[in-house]
Amino acid sequence: MSNVATPTYNTAGKARAARTVNWWRRRSVRQATNRVIATIIIILGAILVLFPIAWMLSTSLKTTDQTSAIPTIWIPPTPQWQNFPKALTALPFALYFRNTGIITGLSVVGSVLSAALVGFGFARLRAPGRDALFLVVLATLILPSQVVLIPQFVLFAKLSWVNTFAPLIVPTFFGAGFNIFLLRQFFMTIPRDMDESAIIDGAGYLQIWWRIALPLSLPALGIVAILQFIYSWNDFFGPLVYLSYNNVWTVALALNAFTGAYGTTDYSLLMAASLVAALPCIVLFFLAQRYFIQGIVVSGVKG
Repeated sequence: MSNVATPTYNTAGKARAARTVNWWRRRSVRQATNRVIATIIIILGAILVLFPIAWMLSTSLKTTDQTSAIPTIWIPPTPQWQNFPKALTALPFALYFRNTGIITGLSVVGSVLSAALVGFGFARLRAPGRDALFLVVLATLILPSQVVLIPQFVLFAKLSWVNTFAPLIVPTFFGAGFNIFLLRQFFMTIPRDMDESAIIDGAGYLQIWWRIALPLSLPALGIVAILQFIYSWNDFFGPLVYLSYNNVWTVALALNAFTGAYGTTDYSLLMAASLVAALPCIVLFFLAQRYFIQGIVVSGVKG
């Protein structure tokens, strides 16, 4: 009997082994196919995102005639590097970069500070109507900025803040709905045991916020700072409304005036100035992309 059963067992074992090998082979093929598809999608996405920058760089190195040539000249035979100093000296861009840096730097400080304080309060403090008030804060996300534009302008005009940096800086110290939501979500991921231990040691909520919550929230604070930097640096509508004197212009307004001064056909100088104006945001994102992604991922873990 044993001699008859052995071949049966061997055959069954070989069949199972063959099925296992086939399953692993199919799984490897699926994984390889998924990786190839994902790589192709990423490459196409990267090309789509980098195309405007490549076009700006190519155009900035062309002559005026080459910018309108058909077919398009992607690599100029003689790069016009002098377009950059010529564009940046056509207008006092050093002054405009300084103005933009002041507005952006103070706006980042105001946004991070206010959002951290309010977000910590919503995450840790208990008070009647706290959740309803948080819903009101979230409701401001769907409120178009154009709705409050006229009341704000009237208020700032009565305060004599028009043609100063104050209308672009002071509102950031009162918190933004998205930044508050982002930091509130992050603060809720911090264990409350740390708060209780600090309270036992005699610490108040302000000390807990400063010594415990903020050091543990650097990724979320970083994402708020990066988003506010990019928004303030590229903001055109706000400076257009409140800044009419050219000595307080920002880079965005300078680029608009640059177009008017040289006409819309001289794209080489315009693209040279635009590329230099975009460099701070590009460099910041590439240097801080790890913190950018980490802050977004961790902040959405707990609701």
